[in-house]
Amino acid sequence: MKLWSILGNSQKLDGGAMFGNAPRALWSRWATPDEGNRIALACRALLASPLNGKTVLFETGIGAFFEPKMRERYGVVEDRHILLESLHAAGFEHEDVDVVVLSHLHFDHAGGLLAPWSEGRAPELLFPNATYVVGRECFERAKSPHSRDRASFIPELPGLLERSGRLELVDGAHSQALGKSVRFHYSDGHTPGLVLSEIVGPDTSSGDAHGGVVFCADLIPGRPWVHVPITMGYDRNAELLIDEKREFLEDKLARNVHLFFTHDPGCALAQVTRDDAGRFGTTHEVPELHARALAA
Repeated sequence: MKLWSILGNSQKLDGGAMFGNAPRALWSRWATPDEGNRIALACRALLASPLNGKTVLFETGIGAFFEPKMRERYGVVEDRHILLESLHAAGFEHEDVDVVVLSHLHFDHAGGLLAPWSEGRAPELLFPNATYVVGRECFERAKSPHSRDRASFIPELPGLLERSGRLELVDGAHSQALGKSVRFHYSDGHTPGLVLSEIVGPDTSSGDAHGGVVFCADLIPGRPWVHVPITMGYDRNAELLIDEKREFLEDKLARNVHLFFTHDPGCALAQVTRDDAGRFGTTHEVPELHARALAA
């Protein structure tokens, strides 16, 4: 099995919102803001093939579904569907994908499911041959969002997924589409039922999976957020997220599971470290994956 990091449309968001509880004097060391106080963010997907005999895409980024005014409001940089171009550059088309796994349905993670915006055209799903794997709880949240996060969802998307006939909702450790090759962890601090997908590594000698790669989604958007106290203003329950993050990182460090970052503009993959003071960090940072073997 090989892994590719697949870039989607990039985004610029307010640095204060992205580093909610950290002052600008601190977070500006990690991400340089522009004149509008916005920082550069990636929307990076992970492609694995063959995984359980299938081509699997974890996340789809923000895509190009926004009409121009909304694209500017949410800081989407490009007006074309970059994810499709990145897939093509890696040797794949969206029709080749057998399974799309989504951590949650916020538009910057699921918008790439949709065809690019066109005047007068209704939203339309891409990936016509894929099973869409979505957490049951986060799917229900998307159907009935809270007023605090309603703007983060695409209203038409749950209905499109249901009508596709290819939606699999999960609430356990594994899915029917991927079997034991992918193990799901769950988090509620950012949004209810956030799904964290771990591609199970080859070392199972201890009775539990070691090695492997986990898609960190918005539990840990990038390297700065590996530091446990750092949260986003977008998180629904920051204290819960901190507790979840600590437990998550302790587990991945113990089992040598590498972290895959969706929003870090300079790093796709890294290994977890912890110093003598107990602070988590990263090492062996990799900016891009090009047909990388899982065990490499």
